[in-house]
Amino acid sequence: MCEDLPYNKTAKHITEEREDFIMLKQLSIYAENKKGVMQNITGILKNEGINILGSVTNDSAEYGIVRMVVSDPDKAKEALIAAGYLCHVIDVIGVEVEDKTGNLNDLLLTLKDSNVSVDYLYLSFNRDSGKPIMVLYTDDIYEVECCLKSKGFVML
Repeated sequence: MCEDLPYNKTAKHITEEREDFIMLKQLSIYAENKKGVMQNITGILKNEGINILGSVTNDSAEYGIVRMVVSDPDKAKEALIAAGYLCHVIDVIGVEVEDKTGNLNDLLLTLKDSNVSVDYLYLSFNRDSGKPIMVLYTDDIYEVECCLKSKGFVML
């Protein structure tokens, strides 16, 4: 996938050796698709003092998945589980991009050229730099992050 990885090492192995490898955490919430549920979720987060930094919602007829990058994912998970929601926290990739036409296409082209399939992505913003952040999930986020870093992308 990424030719810049050292010979005979997997990205997971590299991760264990590097102290600067920090993944972005995403909270995934499985929720009933009915009126008031999203407001209930955001109300719980508000009461816990947790800021939503980015979000995407995928729904089906009865249930949906709310994916969020929040200021305190572990505290959010604990509060939502206590309220009866099924949720978990996973690692995702955060890629900072310039706010200009074509940058998402350039990122996706780089991933395509590296034979990476993206399961999903959504937009957030870096509060410090004001730049957009593409939050994405792939099968091997550790290898993909190494690959994107080697191609000059700024990771969060």
